[in-house]
Amino acid sequence: QVQLVEAGGGSVQPGDSLRLSCTLHGGSFRTYSMDWFRQGPGKEREFVAAINWSGTESRYLESVKGRFTISRDNAENTVYLQMSNLMPDDTAVYYCAASRMVPPQSHESYMAYWGKGTLVTVSS
Repeated sequence: QVQLVEAGGGSVQPGDSLRLSCTLHGGSFRTYSMDWFRQGPGKEREFVAAINWSGTESRYLESVKGRFTISRDNAENTVYLQMSNLMPDDTAVYYCAASRMVPPQSHESYMAYWGKGTLVTVSS
């Protein structure tokens, strides 16, 4: 059974950087597009970023463009989310998800598997 395990969350100050990782276990990583979603306090879960199986195509939530970068290492079965210039509005539980859709999608309904999430808190 496919399992996604996130890591890298924590508490940081505004302007800081953080890198999240998500490792897929029990499946063929290369066959999945990978996404990151987040859910802030009192908010609905929203799409953040997605990347196709080869890493050649990505898409982002408008508000994180230029600050966040999604990447993947197929040899390590891991997808990353490099976050820079973090803002308090980025505070959320971040979830990774896997889908078989091509090109990568931004809607939750297309995701086949989800991780349990990792908390990112941005506060001064």
